Amino acid sequence: MNLLQHYQHAQLTHQTRRLFLRNGMAGLGAFWLAGQSASATSTIGADQAERDPAHPFALRKPHFVPRAKRVIVLHMAGAPSQLELFDHKPELTKHDGQDCPQEFLEGQRFAFIRGVPKLLGSYYPFHQTGESGQWISDRLPNFERVIDRVTFIRSMTTDQFNHAPAQLLLHTGNQNLGYASMGSWLGYGLGSENQNLPGFVVLVSGGRVPSAGKSAWGAGFLPSVYQGVQCQSVGEPVLFLSNPKGIDTSMRNRMLTAINQVNQDTYQEFGDPETLTRINQYEMAANMQLSATEAMNLKDEPQHIHQFYGTQPGKESFANNCVLARRLAERGVRFIQLFHWGWDSHGASPNEALDSGFKQRCQEVDQPMCALLTDLEQRGLLEDTLVVFAGEFGRTPMRENRGGREMKLVGRDHNPNAFTIWMAGGGVKQGFSYGETDPIGYKVAKDPVQIRDLHATIWRLLGIDHERLVYPHQGLHQKLTGVKPARVVDDIIA
Repeated sequence: MNLLQHYQHAQLTHQTRRLFLRNGMAGLGAFWLAGQSASATSTIGADQAERDPAHPFALRKPHFVPRAKRVIVLHMAGAPSQLELFDHKPELTKHDGQDCPQEFLEGQRFAFIRGVPKLLGSYYPFHQTGESGQWISDRLPNFERVIDRVTFIRSMTTDQFNHAPAQLLLHTGNQNLGYASMGSWLGYGLGSENQNLPGFVVLVSGGRVPSAGKSAWGAGFLPSVYQGVQCQSVGEPVLFLSNPKGIDTSMRNRMLTAINQVNQDTYQEFGDPETLTRINQYEMAANMQLSATEAMNLKDEPQHIHQFYGTQPGKESFANNCVLARRLAERGVRFIQLFHWGWDSHGASPNEALDSGFKQRCQEVDQPMCALLTDLEQRGLLEDTLVVFAGEFGRTPMRENRGGREMKLVGRDHNPNAFTIWMAGGGVKQGFSYGETDPIGYKVAKDPVQIRDLHATIWRLLGIDHERLVYPHQGLHQKLTGVKPARVVDDIIA
């Protein structure tokens, strides 16, 4: 008895029980379904096309004329120090080594600092560069070449000071588990231009996933078909994509046909949208066996591209992932999320010290991210591709101590009060700086930007009204920007 025959036999065996349950609950079930349908229709909005659950990635029109079609997020997991990269603070350097004033300590929560820490000036020298005269440290010499193409937001702030909640807030709009990430929202809202590749791809480097884990690219309460697909630049592009040993294409196709039939019958029986998710994922997996393998093949790139990015095919690296990001953008992938681990510079070990591990992280990302922006521009992709570079929070202007004792190595604690990100392409201004921090870089002094404001701005660049892209869940019209007021930072839009 094959799989399909076994399923049909099981259907007949349980027919009497199913008919009893179905008929006995039909009235109550009809009322419940009617309520659910009305809720979904009212919350999606009249301007949102009726969704065909069998084609979840069908293209849909945005609310506004979009400036960007796709997004590449470069997340430096662990939170790089803005005071060693982008936020020039000569006043802090002037007071290097002095006790931190009590006004900066009273009532504040720190991850590790206790007692009275010392102020720590920027460990690396800053200088102005480019036609825009932006300040930058000497850690990113390659990035200087593209600094006039980016907008800095130097006044980012968050209300989370531990890694996992702060990463979740950055990527899902909520510090708690169970919420949908930006890429999932985008797939749900706009669909995908390439039906043979995932609309949301995740690439990880640095030896580990971020502290928030796979929830940082999860679908949360959205149908799970919209979750991010983790790919890799070494080995199979997607885990378990190839046929198992001993299974040829003909056998795989027969198996998939049988499974698809079972899933289709199950959906007709119960109407569970997650069944359609399974069907879609099987179909996507079959398509990806060809498309993903081709898209993720770095060997197709000419030697000058490998030299330009600093790639090493066959090894996991941020450089490899940057090339893959460009290849995926060329093929219509809507949201590409790169995580690079290792930026948690506490000074607890050489790998977490500003004078060693931090230097290495800068070297790993400097050349590739410069190459990515240049390559996108040369191929005509940068104008409608939004590139975002960010950590989950900033670092303190005080040197870290633990238990009131100064660390042996140089490092900084977590600082949710102020940090810097940059954005490029996709309709943002070039060579522009927005917002300011106080003289020592501890708190925002001008034009604060909350995470929800950043999300609202990204949505606007993609042609989405953040108030109108909603999903019914737990009695609320859930949205990426949450329930608190969010604003679009219009000043950074070209």
